[in-house]
Amino acid sequence: MIPTIPTPDELLDKGFSRGKKQADLLRSQKIPKHLKGKRIEERRVVTSCQVIKDKLKSIIDAVPEIESLHPFYQDYIDITVGVDDMKQALGGLNWAYGIITQLEKEYGAKIRKNPSEKATAIQKQAYGRIASVVGKIKKDLDFLDFAKQNLRNMPTIDFEATTIVIAGFPNVGKSTLLRQITEAEPQVANYPFTTKGIQIGHTEMHWKHIQIIDTPGLLDRPILEMNDIEMNAIVALEHLADAILFIFDASETCGFHLDNQYNLLKQIEKIFSDVPVIYLFNKMDLVEDAEYLNQYIDDEENSIFISAIEGEGIDKINKKINRIKKIERNFDEEDDEYY
Repeated sequence: MIPTIPTPDELLDKGFSRGKKQADLLRSQKIPKHLKGKRIEERRVVTSCQVIKDKLKSIIDAVPEIESLHPFYQDYIDITVGVDDMKQALGGLNWAYGIITQLEKEYGAKIRKNPSEKATAIQKQAYGRIASVVGKIKKDLDFLDFAKQNLRNMPTIDFEATTIVIAGFPNVGKSTLLRQITEAEPQVANYPFTTKGIQIGHTEMHWKHIQIIDTPGLLDRPILEMNDIEMNAIVALEHLADAILFIFDASETCGFHLDNQYNLLKQIEKIFSDVPVIYLFNKMDLVEDAEYLNQYIDDEENSIFISAIEGEGIDKINKKINRIKKIERNFDEEDDEYY
């Protein structure tokens, strides 16, 4: 998405080095003495400007227009690095491109109009102006390099697939479930926030492509207070989910009481009221009193009792998933009241 970003020094070195090489090619050519010095320095300035401009343009052109991206990617970029900051940085490069274009014309003309003995001094003035312009976009180049590093692992989403999002507190078994029903192999460990970022698995059911997304741990608190990792999950749910697999840890060994897990479910259901939810009560192999769970069951028909680590109940989940239909969304009509 974002190409390799040079530092200001690297950008100037590339431009000035190429300018010198092109200027040196003229030294061996037969040019009238009163023109030769001017031609050499003009070539040096023009080539340097063009090389720097070409690099800036390649960066600007390589970054897609953010508004043209799927809303999932727009929000993902905004959460990760900031859409406004990205636009500002690209605007800085565009500004530099325009100024260097002006300097190329200005100093090329100035060298041609002045005597040959002044050409070198004018070339040095041009280089000073060019260096000043490039120096002013250091913060923009630094930001784009930061954005490149942070967006390089941006998930590849199949927007045509039926998408199931796994949600629930940390350590309730989301990653284990993803591994059971797809070929994905996310790291599974008994530590809070094991799942970093968004992990995706794929499977086929009756010639239908199913995409299953394992979200970061969602915490039971207002969305506006969530951190970046938690917001990634909200983005996935809002723009991608055709259904939600909400996982309860029935044993409460995840460290969160069932009351808290239930409250999180209600928050998700309220926000994403048009998305169907399948309720999974996991770690049933560790539960001694199953009747205790009845108070947390709102929809018995869509509730499944499983042990993801043992593979129990996976067939029932697959049957439910197979019946999920893709939700047709008109993103132009979506609002952003939760941002």
